[in-house]
Amino acid sequence: MKQKTVAAIIVTVILVADLLTKWWALGALGDGRRIELLGGLVPLTLAFNRGAAFGLSIGDDPRWVFIPITVGAVVFLTALIIRSGPHQKLRSLASALVLGGALGNLYDRVRWDRGVVDFIGPIDLGFMYWPIFNVADMAITTGAILLAIHFWREDAAEASRVKEEQLSLDRSPST
Repeated sequence: MKQKTVAAIIVTVILVADLLTKWWALGALGDGRRIELLGGLVPLTLAFNRGAAFGLSIGDDPRWVFIPITVGAVVFLTALIIRSGPHQKLRSLASALVLGGALGNLYDRVRWDRGVVDFIGPIDLGFMYWPIFNVADMAITTGAILLAIHFWREDAAEASRVKEEQLSLDRSPST
């Protein structure tokens, strides 16, 4: 299967999973109900995040900041996927994860001013509570980490190539 087709499938699966789980959370948790999974390790609690990651606030109506930033990110990530060569599968996969998650959260920001629907958490880590998040956030975080790894490896390979070229030039006879 072609790399771009796989990326399109990943984006679609993430987006659909995010929208369906948010729809479920609105119905199942909308009345203030809390569900505990895995013996209480993973609580499900409905929350609306109008701010940035982890609920960081950046003003009274930040969606008008996030919508254009997200649209720009969607364009950038789509270009990364389209321009990914056959040897850049990790870049394509990572970009697809971030893109699917970004589209899921963008949908919430465009459809209403309540914010992004979050419902997984807060998770007690023993020393702090991990903020409430959603499927899109998991995809974005995983994809961003994988994208950082890809770019780090790409930079390391380029630095190695440049060093080899320099060594090769240093060894060549002078004319």
